[in-house]
Amino acid sequence: MSYANSRIPASAQSGIHEQLVRRVERHLVEPFRKPYAEYNRAAFVASLEGWDSRAPLILDAGCGVGHSTIQLARSFPDHWVIGVDQSQDRLERRKPYPDALLPTNMVFVRADLVDYWRLCCDASLKLARHYILYPNPWPKIGHLARRWHAHPVFPFIPRLGGVLECRTNWRVYIEEFACALSLATGRETAWEIFEAPVPLTPFERKYRDSGQPLYRLIRDLNEDACAAARDGSLSRT
Repeated sequence: MSYANSRIPASAQSGIHEQLVRRVERHLVEPFRKPYAEYNRAAFVASLEGWDSRAPLILDAGCGVGHSTIQLARSFPDHWVIGVDQSQDRLERRKPYPDALLPTNMVFVRADLVDYWRLCCDASLKLARHYILYPNPWPKIGHLARRWHAHPVFPFIPRLGGVLECRTNWRVYIEEFACALSLATGRETAWEIFEAPVPLTPFERKYRDSGQPLYRLIRDLNEDACAAARDGSLSRT
């Protein structure tokens, strides 16, 4: 079986979903009161136990097998990097380095991001950097609500501040994410096609080597907050 044989997500949807704007606008005004699972509360506490409360925070949301978390920790040695994934099996898979050589400024935690993002907001945490790398695109038209930007938890994502970066191999996903983020912040969000000379995740490497275009958006949410303050306006989030 060929390694570089990955396919772009197949979907009958070729552009932004017609219901996206309505869903995002509803989530921005309606409180999300889903009860927290206790294991997610415990995971949140565990993720901060090694943090000295001074190092800038990086969240690798949906880190999978954790290769991206390791690379981020190596690239930002003065930050505390948290890799969160809902699968314990993925988190426990073999890493590219022996345990003794893994960065000490990071932690892996099993948690549901729907709770974890909200718990971060409840604790008034602010991120320095926030990565959402190749999330499940849920490409079927009827699966819109399962995409992060159309989920009720989405308004909590920009509230965490920092430099937010999303990457995907499905153009529709990045178009929708940018649209949703623009609605949430009141400011236009750009996206781009990019190359990945040093892939952050195994998926990114496979997509790249399969010849697929890769898409990303990078948004400094701290700049948004400063601009809103200068304008005398408040973010919708």
